[in-house]
Amino acid sequence: MTSGTSRMPAVFFGHGSPMNTLEHNRYTEAWRRLGESVPKPKAILAVSAHWYTRGTAVTAMKQPRTIHDFGGFPQELFEVQYPAPGDPALADRVRQLLAPVEVTLDNSWGLDHGTWSVLVHAFPHADVPVVQLSIDGTKPPRFHYELAQKLAALRDEGALIVGSGNVVHNLGRIQWTEDAKPHDWAVRFDDKVRGYLAARDHGSLIEYAALDADAGLSVPTPEHYLPLLYIIALQSGHEGISLPIDGIEHGSIGMLTAVVGLEAD
Repeated sequence: MTSGTSRMPAVFFGHGSPMNTLEHNRYTEAWRRLGESVPKPKAILAVSAHWYTRGTAVTAMKQPRTIHDFGGFPQELFEVQYPAPGDPALADRVRQLLAPVEVTLDNSWGLDHGTWSVLVHAFPHADVPVVQLSIDGTKPPRFHYELAQKLAALRDEGALIVGSGNVVHNLGRIQWTEDAKPHDWAVRFDDKVRGYLAARDHGSLIEYAALDADAGLSVPTPEHYLPLLYIIALQSGHEGISLPIDGIEHGSIGMLTAVVGLEAD
């Protein structure tokens, strides 16, 4: 990548069920429009809830595999391939930027569904190189926020930084009926997050676990929430944040998408 490119936005996708890969709904339509509205990236750096590791790693292979990291879904979903190339040079650049944190150059992972289930809509031609950065599950939220700040230079080098998770993610409280009403605690927590995003209150978003009982129910484990911190950490002093789509599916899965550095239509 070279400098001299206009600054790319940064996007947090609430990815929800892997079945969104095959569906056309208000979420996938918003992802499609978002992909069309951003300048075409030279590469994508994705932080997915589904690569939760000990230590930090970045995919460094030339052709990452499509990982079907789920079970119990229709065969059609397992047949989906997202054949985007990798970008070993970007992987090495990420390792340089994150020093002195040790970053492993990984050649075994690939692209998991947290990444490809949204990119198949936002960038359906799979013609933009994609690299994944893992989430070190041994570290607290502030570590991830501060680590992400070191990646800011990539936005000026043509890279789109993407986080993929869910602000509200409680599989134990899912209701599988089509017309499931959102849990009250899920709505309240989602509203709080939206308010903190609008107020640029990054401190409260980092220390979300200390907020109240709603946070404990909405984020019983951190891996789906932490990708949001990688995106807000990239928000500069003058940049706004837009929320192109939101909703709570099956009672306890938040579908908020948030974009830094791209004005809403």
